[in-house]
Amino acid sequence: MKKISAGVIGIGNMGKNHVRVYSELKDAEEVYAFDTDHRNLNEVEAHGAISCSSIDELLERVDVVSICVPTGGHLEVAKRVVESGVHALIEKPITRTVKEGEELLELLKDEGQGLTVGIGHIERFNPIVGEIKNIIRAPLYAEFKRHNPTSMRITDASVIEDLMVHDIDIIFNVLFSGTYEVFSAGNNDLCKALIKFGASVVSISASRKSSKKIRTIYIEEEDFTIEGNFMNQEIYVYHKPERYGIESERYMQENIIEKVLVNKVEPLKEELKAFVKATRKSEAFEVTPVQAVNNLRVCEAIRRLNGTL
Repeated sequence: MKKISAGVIGIGNMGKNHVRVYSELKDAEEVYAFDTDHRNLNEVEAHGAISCSSIDELLERVDVVSICVPTGGHLEVAKRVVESGVHALIEKPITRTVKEGEELLELLKDEGQGLTVGIGHIERFNPIVGEIKNIIRAPLYAEFKRHNPTSMRITDASVIEDLMVHDIDIIFNVLFSGTYEVFSAGNNDLCKALIKFGASVVSISASRKSSKKIRTIYIEEEDFTIEGNFMNQEIYVYHKPERYGIESERYMQENIIEKVLVNKVEPLKEELKAFVKATRKSEAFEVTPVQAVNNLRVCEAIRRLNGTL
């Protein structure tokens, strides 16, 4: 099977990783890169990437492209890519606003026929997500924490679109469904949201003010509790104790603790492999533009409750 040529537009931290991973994929023959800051291009040439002087030059040479520019530029760049007939993976969030996302969806209806356009919600490809989906039955309570030390990496999105959106995507597209209610408080750098799906309560917190990096998921069911860590890709299941008691004035309980066997992988590599595979088969990517716009709708609902929209 003929190898593909891949392109990356926007060579910030995430774009550099896309270049690195494409260069490691056996299905990719050449990797092209474009950034308005040519100093960034010098760095990716170490991975064998070929620098382009313009987006148009890159689009003439590639079969697939990752759009890794700042969020404010997603719509404009995505339009140029789609109109050029190139398969596109757009980094999350899909666009800056729901209105822009809806504009992109209309463009895809008109000019995106035959193209695979996916959104880079990378945690969808974290192996703990699929494992937890297979374990849960009827969650009573779930808690997601995604906290970061202060960073200048993202300047054009609130903590909701920057960090919380990862967990919003998993909650609404993998683990839960149905009608819901949202409650929230916070600001642009720190946010807590509660989402109620029937009898299930889901808590999400995200912060860019933490002194510790946290990426965790915690789920309680009637008979067991799950703890998962997105970073070390480990899952523990605590089964309901068979014995309670008091010994030497201390509360005692016996738990059966199960460590789930997880096939640890690099989520970005799995994401880009899945994207290339989808383009070869002319199939939809696992994270669709419609899902990504719906994720943004939840983000905007939370921001309205916070008074930051």
